[in-house]
Amino acid sequence: MIRVLVVEDDQVAAEAHRMYVSRVQGFEVAGVVHSGRDALRTLENTPVDLVLLDLYLPDGHGLDVCRALRAAGHRADVIAVTSARDLALVRAAVSVGVVQYLLKPFTFAGLRDRLQAYARYHAQLVEGAGPPSQDDIDQAFAVLRSPDTPLPKGLSQESLDAVAAAVRSSSDGASASTIASQVGMSRVTARRYLEYLADLGTVARRPSYGRVGRPEVGYHWVTAETQ
Repeated sequence: MIRVLVVEDDQVAAEAHRMYVSRVQGFEVAGVVHSGRDALRTLENTPVDLVLLDLYLPDGHGLDVCRALRAAGHRADVIAVTSARDLALVRAAVSVGVVQYLLKPFTFAGLRDRLQAYARYHAQLVEGAGPPSQDDIDQAFAVLRSPDTPLPKGLSQESLDAVAAAVRSSSDGASASTIASQVGMSRVTARRYLEYLADLGTVARRPSYGRVGRPEVGYHWVTAETQ
């Protein structure tokens, strides 16, 4: 099992990330913390293979956490999680050893694909298997950099992220009409994205009987409590 430490200051997001990781075969959650200080303290006492690290923490920047864990001799790999699309930040993340960079908000499928890629990378560079060849190393890094599973034709990642964020921010769920209005697309298009997320298990469908006539389907973000 690959042991993952979730570092995220927002408790709702942290719980969602914990749930996502626990749903991917071959991974288990070693802990969930909400600050850089607690992350470093946990790494001192708990075996961890991978850190899912929010870059904006209440007590400092996630990249400073990366530098500190390397300085302390910790060898856990890091997947950076952030809403920042700053190219300089991406380069800085690479320079401190971040193996993957995941933009918020993301779906379960987005994280699952990266974790599965990391598992293949981890398996190809197993300690004790002997010195790797150049081909072994090239293949391991190619796995990490491989493209994500393509979306169905007509769907874009940017719009999918916007729809996912809108559903997640709605505590009582939302209809396709409501999501369409929030993100600026047609109801039919919004429903395509919502149905895609529902098929992935990221959102759940629930009928709404609040109006007279045919009930409308509501879409709710899946949390640990709603599984």
